[in-house]
Amino acid sequence: MENFGEIQLSGSGGQGIVLAGLILAEAAVLAGKNVVQTQSYGPEARGGATKAEVIIAEGQISYPKVRQPDLLLAMSQEAFDKYATNVRSNDGLILVDSTNVTDQTGALGRVIALPLTEMAREETGTVMTANMVALGALVSLTGIIPRKYLEEAVLARIPKGTGELNIKALRSGYQATERIGHLCKSAH
Repeated sequence: MENFGEIQLSGSGGQGIVLAGLILAEAAVLAGKNVVQTQSYGPEARGGATKAEVIIAEGQISYPKVRQPDLLLAMSQEAFDKYATNVRSNDGLILVDSTNVTDQTGALGRVIALPLTEMAREETGTVMTANMVALGALVSLTGIIPRKYLEEAVLARIPKGTGELNIKALRSGYQATERIGHLCKSAH
């Protein structure tokens, strides 16, 4: 888990990046971890650059900002282009939404490309759950927190009446990465 303590989620406004960061942070708190969560976004309501940072640690967190992500989620080409060269180069991990990120050159770290937005559309009928597919994939790939806490945090944060749909999206992310996840966790 320590290898994935500094996490940066990035994409475009409207993709639910900030919500995903809040959910991941809350899940880590439920798991008994120390957590810092921050976010930033452009002035546009939709389409502007969005970033959420989550630091998860067993012990004290000495600096509240991600300096060099251990783990990057890039949900848009702009986010990938802006942040993929900041990832920890020796063993950092980049999860890319290949539905929206077609050029993955220049990245530091290991890149895993999954069509997260397309998976959301196929599994739940809406691209609005792509952030949940991504969270499921991140947790499956890294083991940073137990799945039960992620599901609890999702149900606590999402709009009433959308729980089943969002949990279905999370589980889609788990399933898509289970074989790959064992490779990532054993490599660290």
